[in-house]
Amino acid sequence: MRKSPKDVVESARSVSRRGLMLGAIQAAVVGTLGWRLKSMQLDRADEFRLLSDGNSIKLRLLPPARGLIHDRHGVLLAGNEQNYRVTITREEAGDVSTVMARLRHLIPMTDSSVAALMAEIDRRSAITPVSVADRLSWDEFASIAVNAPALPGVTPESGLSRGYPRGGDFAHVLGYVGPVSDYDLSKIENPDPVLMLPEFQLGKVGVEAKLEGILRGKAGTRRVEVNSAGREMRELSRIEGEQGATVQMTLDAGLQNFAIQRLGGESAAAVVLDVQTGDVLTIASSPVFDPNKFVRGITSTDYGTLMNHDHRPLADKTVQGLYPPGSTFKMVTLLAGLESGVINGGSRFYCPGHLQVAGRRFHCWSRGGHGSIDPVQSLEHSCDVFFYELAQRVGIDRIAEMARKLGIGVRHDLPMSAVAEGIAPDRAWKRAKHEEEWQVGDSLNASIGQGYVLASPLQLAIMTARVATGLAVAPRLVRAVDGVAEPAPDFPDLGINPMNLRIARGGMDAVMNGDRGTAAKSRILAPEWRMAGKTGTSQVRNITAAERARGVISNDQLPWVRRDHALFVCYAPVDAPRYAVSVVVEHGGGGSAVAAPIARDILLFALAGGLPPLDAYPPGQRDAVVEMRAKLRLDTPEPPKSARVRA
Repeated sequence: MRKSPKDVVESARSVSRRGLMLGAIQAAVVGTLGWRLKSMQLDRADEFRLLSDGNSIKLRLLPPARGLIHDRHGVLLAGNEQNYRVTITREEAGDVSTVMARLRHLIPMTDSSVAALMAEIDRRSAITPVSVADRLSWDEFASIAVNAPALPGVTPESGLSRGYPRGGDFAHVLGYVGPVSDYDLSKIENPDPVLMLPEFQLGKVGVEAKLEGILRGKAGTRRVEVNSAGREMRELSRIEGEQGATVQMTLDAGLQNFAIQRLGGESAAAVVLDVQTGDVLTIASSPVFDPNKFVRGITSTDYGTLMNHDHRPLADKTVQGLYPPGSTFKMVTLLAGLESGVINGGSRFYCPGHLQVAGRRFHCWSRGGHGSIDPVQSLEHSCDVFFYELAQRVGIDRIAEMARKLGIGVRHDLPMSAVAEGIAPDRAWKRAKHEEEWQVGDSLNASIGQGYVLASPLQLAIMTARVATGLAVAPRLVRAVDGVAEPAPDFPDLGINPMNLRIARGGMDAVMNGDRGTAAKSRILAPEWRMAGKTGTSQVRNITAAERARGVISNDQLPWVRRDHALFVCYAPVDAPRYAVSVVVEHGGGGSAVAAPIARDILLFALAGGLPPLDAYPPGQRDAVVEMRAKLRLDTPEPPKSARVRA
């Protein structure tokens, strides 16, 4: 059938529209291809020419800068130092032996170190960089960079390494970092790829280990072009990593340094707490060690010296060391008796110098006895027989309950390694631990801080802070993270009768300021800094009846390891407590003669914000204090003016 003229016109118009649309699409495609062709052949010609010659694009991780650690005033405790190093990647190096031979002409390397390095390269993945040398000089670093074309797979790198500018002062609390080991990786379920980088440093112990998650930061990336020989040609792009958080500790660098100096290299520990906030101002273990040696690679000689030292410098005695608290524990027994109603402030016991129980004689430290004494006098004179009598009446379970309430036998949550729980023994504990029933003699020993009772210097400082305030003071080490202050603590009431606390505090006041106080020689004369305290001497050996009959051998006549531990706890000011201090001197002898003067001096330094005036000391001791100060090498840095903490 023939189409009408009208149909023919419409059909022609339809074909024309389709043709125009098709033509436009074709033109767009050709234009896009032309623009792309121009971009590839002209604008990016160099890039694709290199790629066509065998180049490839690789991503390299950029290790993040580790977060800084400051004291409460902004003084740097742990920072980062410039470090030049060189790595080698087996996949890119080709003939590793030849490359290593060339490297030996540029940097000193022993045959044994090369052999160990070759074994490490063979053990690692072919694409994993392995550290060849660390802490290179600038000349060595520059020499390797200049000779890079002849060293395929070798990469000179400029990075950061951890440094501790305060040396050993904070070694035990901060710990140190070190290279990531296979053991470290085995403890992590999904290790961060940045941990695979050569010589990347990971927190090993202490705060560095416990706060690793916030101190490490986040890795960045480099997109680089390498040729067929594995040599890096150029950097195409870079995304910087995020530095780890800056942590401000509660610690005071000046006070910590004074405490370390005052301990004088003894095998000892000292803890200072702010009883209002729980801030740990000082947590000093002696002797110290230099953590920088561990970061840089400690020699076997240096490590052996530390390991074989009889004062155990690597041990953190403040939180890991557990000691019989001796008479410093008597506040626990006294408060247990007062709270249970077994005694009151007017109760009296008679001390003839010993107590006979179950056919065994338990001696008081004073062979002649103390006569009839009340609770305040029991602390002032540190009468053992008073507490023997009290322990029989109050029972070990109540004593243990009070010990835990005051912080002994409890693991306190601090970001430090191996924080010990201590032991506040009771009947159930002995059954579980020794499969034996509790005996009355066990109670008598525990009542004076001997027997099974064990406490750390940190726990003794917490006990003292709680007695001083009546609050459940808890310690803290972190004051702020990235400038944001940690929430202020709100300590609950211990639930101890205030009248009973006043009796215990009165006894501690009398220890320092009473006519017959066991630590009266270490009192503070400045009335605004009047202190209360308690001495302690804990035995590390049994004294036989035969030895008592012929005369107990004095500590200074015994080998060091058989001498008693010296302990002392205190707080001040008496009327408005601010600081609590505990000091333990291993095998130091008597608490009143050895530990009390050290604790008094540390407490005075905290109260005065530096060396106190001489008139704070008893007149007869001022010449000795001047002589002692002359021997100190104090390092009390000025805090940076920019140090601030946001609320």
